Amino acid sequence: MPDQASPSPASRSDAPEASATSATTKSTPAPSRLRTVIGTGVGNALEWYDWNVYAIFTPFFASQFFPSADPTSALLSTLAIFAVGFLMRPLGGLVFGRLSDRKGRRAAMVGSIALAAAGSLLIGLAPTYATIGVGASALLVFARLVQGLAHGGELPAAQTYVAEMAPRERRGLWSSLIYISGTCGIMVATVLAAVLSSFLSEDQLHAWGWRVPFVMGGLLGLYALIMRLRLEETDAFEKQADTPDHEPRTSVWRGFWENRAACLRVIGLTLGGTVVYYTWAVSAPAQAISLKGIEASSALWAGVLANLVFLVALPLFGALSDRVGRKPILYGSYIGGAVLAFPLNWFIQDQAWQLAVSMTTAMLFMSAGAAITPAVFAEMFPTRLRTTGAGFPYAIAVAACGGSAPYLQTWLASNGKGDLFLGYTVVLLLLALAVVHRMPETKNTDLT
Repeated sequence: MPDQASPSPASRSDAPEASATSATTKSTPAPSRLRTVIGTGVGNALEWYDWNVYAIFTPFFASQFFPSADPTSALLSTLAIFAVGFLMRPLGGLVFGRLSDRKGRRAAMVGSIALAAAGSLLIGLAPTYATIGVGASALLVFARLVQGLAHGGELPAAQTYVAEMAPRERRGLWSSLIYISGTCGIMVATVLAAVLSSFLSEDQLHAWGWRVPFVMGGLLGLYALIMRLRLEETDAFEKQADTPDHEPRTSVWRGFWENRAACLRVIGLTLGGTVVYYTWAVSAPAQAISLKGIEASSALWAGVLANLVFLVALPLFGALSDRVGRKPILYGSYIGGAVLAFPLNWFIQDQAWQLAVSMTTAMLFMSAGAAITPAVFAEMFPTRLRTTGAGFPYAIAVAACGGSAPYLQTWLASNGKGDLFLGYTVVLLLLALAVVHRMPETKNTDLT
């Protein structure tokens, strides 16, 4: 739809690069950079660890919260709860987004990490279905809703914080910190699963081994909380908060309407990316274990290898976007994902090496878009709406398509219709390509 709103920061990307008014051109002292990296990175890693450890360990604890007579039904029920957690993410994006835009980025990040850790600890200590019946299922749902609320606020707040702390000419590189730290969290969860599956028997994993990563996530949350309390607020937020004509109580809905084109771009870019991400980076090992019969520890180590490649590629693509622009990187990511969707899935049969090759290839292309998404989103919105403007539509898109991806893929594949899911993924990636084609280049945009 035509953009009838006032020009956004993204539309002013041709501003002089040496603008003295930009809050992001000021050199950030080394101690502040270190605190930014550690405080944001550790908290974000733990948040992603808490969220994704659920998907990774699903095959091991599904029968603990649902009747174990039908393992497939228990698995689908557990994946359905994984999707239910996403329903809270739009609310989390709205609540923590407004907290970030009104009270500061640090306040939102502190609150989100505390909630996420509490949800993880609750799952790790919850009684089983055999002990309290349906009450165990209810506790699992509640814990996932709490984590959904937290994660819905964590990602946009952390993205905004890093983008505003970064030098303008290196914002793409800095923005890769979000997925670097998040991937580290996922890798820790995956390595832990691989280690536990190597040293514990199947019975031990199902009985109590699955609890270990959830309890660890809850306890480690305290350290992340302390680190975030030590973070400084961004110059961009403090500058707009001190402006005499600043309106802290401006209606968020008015802000959405004034920046409606940017909000629609966030949704369009997110739909395909989130399905690809949750399909490959999160649930692929569990799918291979449950549906392909690949041995558990081998599948999990294949996931570790793929995530290592993803981790290395992220800063490279982030830095490249600072040189060539955001749009060429996004084009490569979405085109590669669409072209390879069918071949990579067909390649996986019953061997762990096949899973490793497919996951690594898919995540290499995925890393291009993931690395720069935080910078692209931040460059679309003004400071007063930056977290909420990106966070709420992003969470809607993730809730609509990301959370349901593992369940939908499992259900269709178990009924011999896996190609329908692949076609669905390709359509969403083509939609993202159309958005990239129509959006302005945002490299070197001043965050004002």
